[in-house]
Amino acid sequence: MIYEKAPAKINLTLDTLYKREDGYHEVEMIMTTVDLNDRLTLEKRKDKKIVLKVEHRYVPTDHRNLAYKAAKLMMDRYQIKQGVTITLDKAIPIAAGLAGGSSDAAATLRGMNRLFELGLSLEELSELSAEIGSDIPFCVYGKTALCKGRGEKLTPLPKPPAAWVVLAKPDISVSTADVYGALKVSSEDKKIPTTQCIEALETGDYQLLINSLGNTLEKVTIEMHPVIQSLKETMQKAGIDATMMSGSGPTVYGLASKERQAKSVVNALKGCCKEVYMIRLLG
Repeated sequence: MIYEKAPAKINLTLDTLYKREDGYHEVEMIMTTVDLNDRLTLEKRKDKKIVLKVEHRYVPTDHRNLAYKAAKLMMDRYQIKQGVTITLDKAIPIAAGLAGGSSDAAATLRGMNRLFELGLSLEELSELSAEIGSDIPFCVYGKTALCKGRGEKLTPLPKPPAAWVVLAKPDISVSTADVYGALKVSSEDKKIPTTQCIEALETGDYQLLINSLGNTLEKVTIEMHPVIQSLKETMQKAGIDATMMSGSGPTVYGLASKERQAKSVVNALKGCCKEVYMIRLLG
């Protein structure tokens, strides 16, 4: 039996540069992990089946699930003759812009590698994972990285300065495809300070970090779902240091240097949002 943790991620920056010929957008983004984890248990089976057990009514347990896809890819690619039972304990909100599904897939790849003693490196697992999802290569490594291409070209970065993170997930689902579909990339767009964010991480400068957050998808998703803007304003009024939407949304996060400050933001959100988490940056 093998255990794996699958941490959520947030975007410190997300810059969409242009639409590529393959239909994807070329992105440049900085992602980091936070202390909110799904947990996976993997066990061998005598038959060749993949059995995915999840106690969550909105999470599929078949080929639509990225963890299932990851297990299938490993079995096909490395001619694994046995099956696997994957028990997935969900804590990360689904369809939230926090890469919960991608992190589960990455944990499955790492777990299958250990369970069947394949001896693959993280680099090999990361390359393999790009076949099933753009965020999964980052999730294979975790920590903090600059991600380019579709998100699969990674450059490791130093971890962020210590801070509290308040996550607020409104009771809506956002389609990443719809958000990218509505995005119009323009040279007039506000420049995302990716270079400044890298400098903040390299120097451990918290003040520079909170001045470097940016996400080109935020305005698109806010137009579709104004509740995201309301959550940001609630956090700002409650004294958060900085706030931004993660990924294509709808989760909004805030950074706070002090625990009491983070707690007061959590209290301010209680009336307007059911899913609120107060956690630490990992990175």
